[in-house]
Amino acid sequence: MAAKRRGGGLETRIVTGVVPSARTPRQVEREFRALARGGDAIRAAGAARSDPSCLLRGYTPKYEIRLFDTVFALTGLREDPKPNFRFFVAYVRRAGERAPALYPRLFYKDASLVWRCATHYIDSPTDNWIGKGDLKWVDEDGGQVLYSAEETTNLPLEMQCALDDVSHRTSHVRRDLRAVGLVLRRAPDGRVMPYPDFLEPRRRARARRGARIHGGEPVAWFTRKRDPESLRFAPGFEPDFGGGILEVGTLKSSLYGGPVRKVRILSKNALIQYQFLAAPRQVWIIPPQTLTTELSTYGVRTLDVEVDEDLCVPGYEYHYLDDSESPPCLYSQIPEGFAGAASEIDPARADASPWLDRLPVIREFRRKVLGALLALALLAVAPAATALDARLAQAYTATCAACHTRPETGAPLTGDAAAWREPLARSAESLARTVEGYRGMPPLGTCGFCSEQDLLRLIEFMSAATAPPESGGPLR
Repeated sequence: MAAKRRGGGLETRIVTGVVPSARTPRQVEREFRALARGGDAIRAAGAARSDPSCLLRGYTPKYEIRLFDTVFALTGLREDPKPNFRFFVAYVRRAGERAPALYPRLFYKDASLVWRCATHYIDSPTDNWIGKGDLKWVDEDGGQVLYSAEETTNLPLEMQCALDDVSHRTSHVRRDLRAVGLVLRRAPDGRVMPYPDFLEPRRRARARRGARIHGGEPVAWFTRKRDPESLRFAPGFEPDFGGGILEVGTLKSSLYGGPVRKVRILSKNALIQYQFLAAPRQVWIIPPQTLTTELSTYGVRTLDVEVDEDLCVPGYEYHYLDDSESPPCLYSQIPEGFAGAASEIDPARADASPWLDRLPVIREFRRKVLGALLALALLAVAPAATALDARLAQAYTATCAACHTRPETGAPLTGDAAAWREPLARSAESLARTVEGYRGMPPLGTCGFCSEQDLLRLIEFMSAATAPPESGGPLR
């Protein structure tokens, strides 16, 4: 789509289909070495600053992603157990710089399944921490508290699926205890604030007249604290579930128990973009982003979209009793009263779906988008024995999906074989009685034209243990 310019001279562009380059790992490495030999300086912020050539020994990239005028060259996936995170060493190269340079960074994926760029790190006997971007004041308990605005390190939504793709291509995750210190600047204990190379591009962008989205005011907020039903959007900034779907990607997550879809959606006024993540049980929203093409040397956007942070609670979020305090103190990032069961994978995190599933925008996403996507995905992979014809596929999307894609209804979810074990344990004749209504399900599941055989056919389809195909490209 053609580029446009907002006030302040910032270019915007709607982009889909960002995928890793078709170049082989050897070709990517060869080109990177040629750039370094040809005069592109390697501008490391960490210990490699004194000898950038050390990164040419063991940290040359194998994969490449291009977005706007920026090239991201990435190594394979690595792991450092001390900060307990997996990452790429990535080199950011921006076109148009007077002195071409390669900026080594660390890209990692957090528990909300969004890829981020680390800003700095602390490593001491009392503190071990990865820097997560700019700081913002947050209202809390009648006062204001300064917090890391982690969303300021989120990499562009346009390339999130491409990064998932590259991570899947790594057959062996290498243990690496050196990369953090070589690439990131080491900060003294207690330093949460990132350094000027991260902050200054953001300051300059915000200073441009007319550049801020919605004048820098939130585009989404709650009119009543701890009331998910009170969510409001500024006119035009609502997600466009009708015609704004840009692309759909899929990844697998052990934390979330299976396949997770990433659905990128424009706002109704086409000024910002959202990414919804749909796991087998939870749906959540990544903080929205602008469509501006300006990226910093960290590979992130320089302008923010302001929303209430409670709009973007991930499916599993921190909620635990900190027994290092005396007396022990509950630490939670889930709105009070809405924390569900602790994760079996990470007990420090609790299920946030009691909050998320009461957000009107999540319910609308499930109703208008997720049901149709599930039907399309399952149709694409279902064996002939469980495939639906066009008539029943339409019936599923129009009726069944309203409950069987929404955990809060208590209905067994489409594709969740475990949830269907108990109903399937009954005979076909017992299941067929649901034509008259069963528990919370209305007669015929609201499908007025369905016969008993149709209903059994739909049950067979929904109970099939299938998963959607892997995809990082646009929705076809």
